[in-house]
Amino acid sequence: MAKARTLVGLDVHAAKVVAAVLDAETGELRFQRLGGESERVVRLCGSLEGPVRASYEAGPTGYGLARALEGAGVECVVAAPGKIPRGATEKVKTDRRDAEHLVRLLLAGKLHPVRVPGPAEEALRDLVRAREDIRGDLMRARHRLSKLLLRHGVRFDGRAWTERHRAWLGKVELGEQPARATFVDYLGAVEALLHRKSELERQITAAIPSSPWAREVGRLRCLRGVDTLTAVGLCAEIGDFARFARAGQLMSYLGLVPSEHSSGESRRLGAITRSGSRHARRLLVEAAWHYRNPVRLGRELEARQQDQPAAAVAISWSAQARLHRVWSRMQRRGKRRTLIAVAVARELAGFCWSISQIE
Repeated sequence: MAKARTLVGLDVHAAKVVAAVLDAETGELRFQRLGGESERVVRLCGSLEGPVRASYEAGPTGYGLARALEGAGVECVVAAPGKIPRGATEKVKTDRRDAEHLVRLLLAGKLHPVRVPGPAEEALRDLVRAREDIRGDLMRARHRLSKLLLRHGVRFDGRAWTERHRAWLGKVELGEQPARATFVDYLGAVEALLHRKSELERQITAAIPSSPWAREVGRLRCLRGVDTLTAVGLCAEIGDFARFARAGQLMSYLGLVPSEHSSGESRRLGAITRSGSRHARRLLVEAAWHYRNPVRLGRELEARQQDQPAAAVAISWSAQARLHRVWSRMQRRGKRRTLIAVAVARELAGFCWSISQIE
């Protein structure tokens, strides 16, 4: 990597960009305000004395600017916002200050870059996250409907949201007209969200063969509790598994390792850090619950392992044996099941990393 002659810190917003341009040799700093279009930023960086290195914070504007700069031959560092050091006494925040802060940290090499996904990866990740948003909306819509019925003293004897429950909902009649109108609206919202969810799941499944993660999805599906949607979700949130040198780095990236406060001779571990993707963490915790059951090879898991490498199948079997042993041991020690699930999810992340390394 060539030493940069000119450094550019970009405070990027939807409608404007404030650029702090620093000459690494003379120390001269100047500012320039641009429109929000990526082309203007690329033209500015292209007009500067090279080599040029630019940086901006990851945020809602996405990675289009980073890809445009890289395409123009300008190295771009997309900085992780949560890891940008800030002074405790800094109480003034402006766009110029933010841009200057970025460019000086870039000069000092103190920025932590995030991985910039390709257009195909980002498109599939948006689709996966859209399905996750609908899942949350569906849960809230179901809660609204069930609490409405509870307020009116209408109860269902059995498990909710099964086919039998949905058939029962179609026969419910409330007394007052406003209550009936509310019930119909809530029920329609649930049905619409179910239709949207199933359609997005169909689109995700259809996109896998041509996606950059087709091989990784097949490997991950060999693991117990990890089917298509879970595998695609993990790939979309993690990206390139190979960027982690060991399994522990992936566990830390997903926020599944204990927090720590150590000073002098004392060392205290706390709750998990919860850094990284909440979606990926939820998927792993959900999959971890499958390992409370004894080790076995069911028909569905056997079908998923068809045409996959023998090494992947072997890792899957090792994961079952180890994680069930961890679950049983912690349960005998009287640990809460929710805590056990998180501990198993941490080790499951390690098996996901291991199975993704198979050539």
